[in-house]
Amino acid sequence: MLNYFFKKKSRLLRSVNFQYVFSNPCTKSTFQINILGRSNLLGHPRLGLSISRKNIKHAHKRNTIKRLIRETFRLLQHKLISMDFIVIAKKNIVYLNNKKITNILENIWSNYHR
Repeated sequence: MLNYFFKKKSRLLRSVNFQYVFSNPCTKSTFQINILGRSNLLGHPRLGLSISRKNIKHAHKRNTIKRLIRETFRLLQHKLISMDFIVIAKKNIVYLNNKKITNILENIWSNYHR
């Protein structure tokens, strides 16, 4: 049975981890979302979020987008290769509904399957 939790070991928590990804990223992007990734030696993927107030003004919308990103990652983490990922949301994402955002994320995550 697979464990679908989103535990602390699956998160990028320190700025050193973010700098590691930002220094030499492999990028996948759409008009609304960028995903930066870089290989790690941990044997499992990790997720970091960069959702700025400058791009998405209202906190409730930022939180909704973060929840959708975390949920798609949580459900697909067992299929992903061992990488550190940073998801960056762009301004245009506020015009999409939740189902469309989820579909976009699932399509991008499919590029990183094992």
